[in-house]
Amino acid sequence: MNKKALLLATLCSLPFVSFAEPVTYIVDSAHTYPAFEADHQGGLSLWRGKINSTSGVVIFDKEAETGTVSVEMDMNTIDFGFDAMNFSATDHIIFAADFPTASYTGELVEFVDGAPTKIDGTLTLMGVSRDLDLDINQFLCKPHFRHGREICGADASASFNRGDFGVDYGLDTGFLPEVKLSISIEAGIPES
Repeated sequence: MNKKALLLATLCSLPFVSFAEPVTYIVDSAHTYPAFEADHQGGLSLWRGKINSTSGVVIFDKEAETGTVSVEMDMNTIDFGFDAMNFSATDHIIFAADFPTASYTGELVEFVDGAPTKIDGTLTLMGVSRDLDLDINQFLCKPHFRHGREICGADASASFNRGDFGVDYGLDTGFLPEVKLSISIEAGIPES
């Protein structure tokens, strides 16, 4: 047997190993709504403001069970469903003119049955970056019902002390510092 035939026979006898590549999914701003839930007047009620404009990327490798997420939030689009509160939040609480964007970046971790259950990440708000891990309450990837390209969706949340980010409005008058961040996200493979 000549050398080429021997090499071909050897290669054909080796087990075939397939390596998956990470897939990049683009955040769909029309279906992604980060929301902040904060105290009003020391436990009187809760205000929930969703961010209406986002961008970002999710990179996910199903086989390797790894991935990253990056979401940028336009803080000028925060919407509490009440114009006066929207104005107060952007002008007097989060100073959106000076800090127009907030971001969350992190690594998908603690996979169970192929899906991540946590994000080890960092929240940047009002120019301050702090570690903030999100619990993933739901995660699913599947083909989109209209075009067939794969989309992934998730719901993740965590609580933090807003004072750690310099958001100190009302803390001296009894407003509570705890804020809940929830990120409901959809991201898809872009059309080629």
